[in-house]
Amino acid sequence: MTPAARLSAAIELIETIDAQRVPAAKALKEWGTAHRYAGSGDRAAISGLIWDVLRRRASSAWIMDNDSPRARTLGMLRLERGMTADAISDLCHGERFAPEPLTPAERAALTSRTLDAAPAHIAGDYPEWLDGYLAQAFGEDRVAEATAMASRAPLDLRVNTLKAKREKILGSIAHLGAVLTPWSPIGLRIELGADARNPGIHAEEDFIKGAIEVQDEGSQLAALLSAAKPGEQVIDLCAGAGGKTLALAAMMQGKGRLIATDHDKRQLAPIYERLSRAGVHNADVRTPKGPNDTLSDIHASADLVLIDAPCTGTGTWRRNPDAKWRMRPGALEVRLKDQIEVLDRAAALVKPGGRIAYITCSVLPPENGEQVRAFVARHPEFSVVPPEQTATVLWDKAEEFAQAALKSNEGWLMTPRRTGTDGFFVSVLKRA
Repeated sequence: MTPAARLSAAIELIETIDAQRVPAAKALKEWGTAHRYAGSGDRAAISGLIWDVLRRRASSAWIMDNDSPRARTLGMLRLERGMTADAISDLCHGERFAPEPLTPAERAALTSRTLDAAPAHIAGDYPEWLDGYLAQAFGEDRVAEATAMASRAPLDLRVNTLKAKREKILGSIAHLGAVLTPWSPIGLRIELGADARNPGIHAEEDFIKGAIEVQDEGSQLAALLSAAKPGEQVIDLCAGAGGKTLALAAMMQGKGRLIATDHDKRQLAPIYERLSRAGVHNADVRTPKGPNDTLSDIHASADLVLIDAPCTGTGTWRRNPDAKWRMRPGALEVRLKDQIEVLDRAAALVKPGGRIAYITCSVLPPENGEQVRAFVARHPEFSVVPPEQTATVLWDKAEEFAQAALKSNEGWLMTPRRTGTDGFFVSVLKRA
């Protein structure tokens, strides 16, 4: 397919997503099935266009003064990909499989309109109802922060130190263009261009042997900040597919007791194979069965309870750009209740002197600092470990990290703009 044909296909797909209100991933999959002649490069390029249109949905419509799928796609080329009106016109020549030529109004918009007068939620590309929350988190920087959250994320890998050293893996996957992550001492990063296909990590020998896992650097840092140690009793209370469980296991060096559980047993399905492949032998996966508490034998004896809390996922907008446009205020209220429940459950599991690591992939204050303050008010036997103390686990990067991340009395907030990671909040609470 030519670049012009790919652009036409992207516009048609945006029309489908709008009309049928289907997730972008589903629409792309169905399009690929119906257009088998399209090669992997074509599908990757079209996917890149779709995700970029969703990332810049509001701002693209603003500069075009038009909210149609075509207008948003053309506006995205101007804003996200930096193309000039002439370059966009070269793609829209109206010949075989190409979009129709630019209208005078479209060319004028691409040439003259800017985001200078746009409201914050338009310039930052997020739902208007979230503006107050983002202003609370970032103040006047909210547009810059939200714009960074609309960028494309790199592919980050975590080296499994139970099986390999980072330097060795860096050499063995050099053909993928991997480099060291700036913060995590166990991370590698592969930058991806706008039309780039995700490399086949799952086919790499290092992945098959369990030496590497796909994990955003922010998620790696969140696990590291929990400071899990060999010999401890550690509970991953919202383990899901096991990403942080695997990170905790490596930190514990196979020593101690690691329990992984989740209220939704379906989320736990992938964890067994992942633990086996990673060479983890000290993990006990507890699947919910009926009304019985899977942790009924744990009575204030855990050294660490890690809570990868259910949240709105606002920190992952780089990877899920259509999720932010489907998010509704009611979703926040549901997540806040879920967080209260899991925090209160964790409190009963921690021994005196033990700790809770509370983590969200959200940047919204009600899910982060406000939730921590409310927990301490309900459980005065817990206090927040000063964030600067938790950062010491990053060794030589601690001071630099402290200058980059947002520090509050309750913990650390990482963002794409500040730390180059997904958005993660981490608070460590210690029981007296």
